[in-house]
Amino acid sequence: MSIDLGSVNWLAVIIGTVVYFALGALWFAPVTPIGRAWMKAAAYESPTSGTSSTNLFYIIPLVTCLVMVTALALLAAAIRVEGIGEGITLGLIAGIGLAVPLLLTTAAFEFQKPQPFTWGLIDASYHAIGLTVAGAIIGLMA
Repeated sequence: MSIDLGSVNWLAVIIGTVVYFALGALWFAPVTPIGRAWMKAAAYESPTSGTSSTNLFYIIPLVTCLVMVTALALLAAAIRVEGIGEGITLGLIAGIGLAVPLLLTTAAFEFQKPQPFTWGLIDASYHAIGLTVAGAIIGLMA
């Protein structure tokens, strides 16, 4: 298998990235029940001033979404994903097979958080859904 960036549908990657990022903005928003639960589980307070409130607060998640969706698109091209169903399957495999275990393993070592597994489950479910939606977009646009 080779990495062929020319085989990637970059419009699908851009759309998938924007949707994945926007889902996160909604998922973790302090005004939503999930956002409030995540903040409580992590003892997190949203920064409103200082260095942690810079544009990096938005840029880093956007870039990481781009990297994940690009990797998903490369996998989709390599295994010749065609159609929304195959895209959803690929997204579920990436989300449930990679993101969820990674985040739950991380949660097991988050000793400073009041509810590390709640925090991990909320994070993990966001990425599983985000990758599944991105996979659906990639498959649909294949």
